[in-house]
Amino acid sequence: MSEFPQCPECESRYTYFDDPMYICPECSYEWTLLDSAMPERPMVVDANGTPLMDGDSVVVIKDLKVKGASSVLKMGTKVTHIRLTDGDHNIDCKIPGFGDMKLKSEFVKKRS
Repeated sequence: MSEFPQCPECESRYTYFDDPMYICPECSYEWTLLDSAMPERPMVVDANGTPLMDGDSVVVIKDLKVKGASSVLKMGTKVTHIRLTDGDHNIDCKIPGFGDMKLKSEFVKKRS
């Protein structure tokens, strides 16, 4: 017998499947497996509070020392096609002249 997921609303273990929805008989909550499998990602915002998304272009707003490099990342450096990640450094990108980098969103602003 396969085990059904717990109810995300009341955490009841007495759920059942009624194609295409899972149903909780205790609280009457209905959901799909896709809803429960995709955890919510916190919103990433730039230094001005503008929400960022994968693929956005940003500009560095402060000279940043790069660990392991002899030069600094200059203010005004344009970064295209960012990828958002979890963690302290929540932007993953490639910067010409530096290569793969991880940046904090508080040091960038979204390009319009």
